Amino acid sequence: MFDGFTVADVPVDEARLHVRHGGTGPAVLLLHGHPRTGATWHAVAPALVARGFTVVCPDLRGYGRSVGPPPAPDHSAHSKRAVARDMVQLMTTLGHERFHVVGHDRGAYVALRLALDHEHRVDRLTLVDCIPISEHLARADARFATAWWHWFFFAQPEVPERVIGADPLAWYRADPRTMGAENHAEWSAAVHDPAVVRAMLEDYRAGLTVDRRHEEEDRAAGRRLSVPLLVLWTLRDDLEELYGDPLAIWRAWADDLRGYGIDSGHHVAEEAPQALVDALTPFLPVPDAAGTPPDGVDAGGPFRMP
Repeated sequence: MFDGFTVADVPVDEARLHVRHGGTGPAVLLLHGHPRTGATWHAVAPALVARGFTVVCPDLRGYGRSVGPPPAPDHSAHSKRAVARDMVQLMTTLGHERFHVVGHDRGAYVALRLALDHEHRVDRLTLVDCIPISEHLARADARFATAWWHWFFFAQPEVPERVIGADPLAWYRADPRTMGAENHAEWSAAVHDPAVVRAMLEDYRAGLTVDRRHEEEDRAAGRRLSVPLLVLWTLRDDLEELYGDPLAIWRAWADDLRGYGIDSGHHVAEEAPQALVDALTPFLPVPDAAGTPPDGVDAGGPFRMP
C-alpha cells in the first residue's frame, strides 16, 4: 500500500499522529471514518497523486496507530474541535498553509469542524455519508434509532468496550477481500487494541454531547460554511433512505453547495475508489503552471445544484 509515500509519526500538541503523505501539487487531507484507519484510502490516495495532488492520510486521534490523550469526563479530549486542531497542526508541520479536506463518516464530522473553525486554511471541503450530528439528533425518530442504534449503545459507559473487546472481528465483520489484505491486517491490529476501541467510542460519546453543543452554538450564531462544499453519499447505505435528498439539509449550512449519490456501499474508498476519485477531481482544481485554477472546474460532473 501507498508505494512512494512517506510514513511518519508527527507530534502535535495533544497527540502523536501516524500519517502517510506523498505527491506534489495542491494538498488534499483525507480523513477516515469508524472503525477504519488512514489505510482505508489505499486505492484513492495514489490515484489522486497521479492526478496532480499532494495527499495526506492520517489516522485520527486514538484511531489506528495515532495516540491521543486519555478520555476526559466531558469527552472533550475526543471532540471534533480537538481533532480538527490536530489536523491543522499536522498540515502546518507538513508545510501546507491551505488545503482541500475530504472526510468520510466520523472523519467527515472532523472535516466539518475544521472548515467551520479554521476556514482560512481550507480551500474546498468534501463530506461523504454525512449530515451534521445535530441534524441527525433533531430528526431522531424510531427509524433512526433502529438503524443507528450503535450511536446510543456506544454512549453507554464501559459496556461497549467489553462487548467489542470480547471478539472485535465478529463485532465489525470486515471483509478482507473488499478491504485489501494489507488494509485489513492494519485495521485488525487496531481494533484488537483496547486503547483504540476506547478512543473510537469516545469519538461517539463526544458526538452526542460536546460536538452536538458546538454545532448548535454555530447554528444559533448564524455561522455557515464559507468554503465550497461537495456532499457525496453512497446509494447502498441509508442516508438518502432516512432523509431524502441530503442537500436539502445542507442548504442551511453552506453558501456554495453541490453533491450527488455514488453507487457504493458505505465504505466507498474501498468499495468504489474509482468512482470516488472521479467525483473528487472535477471539484478539486489543479492549478496550471502559472498557479491559476482552470476555468469551469465543475464542468462535466454530475452535480445537483441547490
